[in-house]
Parts: sequence; C-alpha cells; structure tokens
Amino acid sequence: MRRFMLKSKIHRATLTGTELHYEGSITVDRNLLDEADLLPGEQVQVLNLNNGARFFTYTITAPRGSGTVLLNGPAARLGMPGDLISILSYCDLDDEEARKFEPTVILVDEDNRPRKK
Repeated sequence: MRRFMLKSKIHRATLTGTELHYEGSITVDRNLLDEADLLPGEQVQVLNLNNGARFFTYTITAPRGSGTVLLNGPAARLGMPGDLISILSYCDLDDEEARKFEPTVILVDEDNRPRKK
C-alpha cells in the first residue's frame, strides 16, 4: 500500500507581497527552502490562515536572508501582505516507510526567519 505523506512544512510564514503580473508560483527565501528541504520548482500547497484559501503552486527562490514570501500570478489574488500562510509539500511512500517517516516542520518568526529549536 502507498501513502501520500506530509514531507515538509513552513508554518505561519508572513506573506511579504504579491505580484499579479507574473507567470505564477510562490517566491520563498532560499534559507527557508533549504531548511524545509524544498527545491526550486517543487510543487507545494499553500494554506492562507487569514482567509482559508488553499491552492497548489511551485516554488521560486528568493535571495537568502531576504525573508521574502511572495505570491505571484493568479495566486496573488489569494493573499495580502501580512497574511499568515503555511507552505506544505508531500511525498509518496510505501506503508512501511510511511510509518517511520518524520516530516520536516519549520516554524518561523515575524521576519520569516527559522525559529531556534
């Protein structure tokens, strides 16, 4: 049996902006992508904690340490600067792997920097 599991989560990031006239995606500080084990171009689900919107897109890299979390293209209509969002990715594992798997969860501060553990 295969199981679709949470792989990575950036929890309660602050949306820093939107860019409607862009082809699409979410731009994220490279430090956060690395901490969460997310690759540029990886499919993610975005959950807007302020308005309840949920959608899939892909990641684009923002400069390291910039704190950038930016919705682009049509997704820009689903959030406003200051909204809190979570960014999730998933993986497909067999049943045995899934039962042992631990997702990577990154909590961030108000500047979108990983919180100390």
